[in-house]
Amino acid sequence: MDLPSLLSLAELAWPVLLKGTGYTLLFAVMAMIFGLPLAAVITLVRVLKLPVLDRVMAVYVSAMRGTPLLVQVFIVYYGLPSIGIEFSPLVAGVLTLTLNVAAYMSETLRGSIAAVAQGQWLAGTSLGLSRPQTLRFVVGPQALRAAVPSLSNSLISLIKDTSLVSVIAVTELMLATKEVISTTFQPFPLYVAAALIYWVLSFAFEQVQKWMEKRLAYPH
Repeated sequence: MDLPSLLSLAELAWPVLLKGTGYTLLFAVMAMIFGLPLAAVITLVRVLKLPVLDRVMAVYVSAMRGTPLLVQVFIVYYGLPSIGIEFSPLVAGVLTLTLNVAAYMSETLRGSIAAVAQGQWLAGTSLGLSRPQTLRFVVGPQALRAAVPSLSNSLISLIKDTSLVSVIAVTELMLATKEVISTTFQPFPLYVAAALIYWVLSFAFEQVQKWMEKRLAYPH
């Protein structure tokens, strides 16, 4: 394509791609906002080994990590209505991504806690702290600093995984790109544009990750 044709294509495609990018960010950020507290709860249950709930959470994490995200999207959006539970495409997408990313982040947090030296637990006990208190005030802050890179990687992966919610007719970036291609018949430049947008979003979150790592590098 010559330059005038590319400029014309960009003028046509940009509003649609921008709207799709907004949905992509909405899915990723909302899933992260809801997923992180859920991951923290799952981690607490498993680290503190609460009876029954510990096994339930272990099965949940295994199921979410062991099945494709696409299948999970289909179950939430197409499967649950058969038992009377129905969600809009937007809610179904956010819910599925939240449940999925929470499972992965809980393992990140659990691994970070396990990496903290056992002496820190003993130090908390020697100060008269209970196990939950030791986790909150002594072990938790140290584990969180170690978990930041992996948690950021989960968010970056989440941005790319949002493309799967296009199967339930949510016009995120990937579906928006396909819609423009269907009218312009120019797949190569448009797919390249979509890839660049995903890259820019990922790069932006990488910078946030680096900033957080510096902020949490030392206790405050």
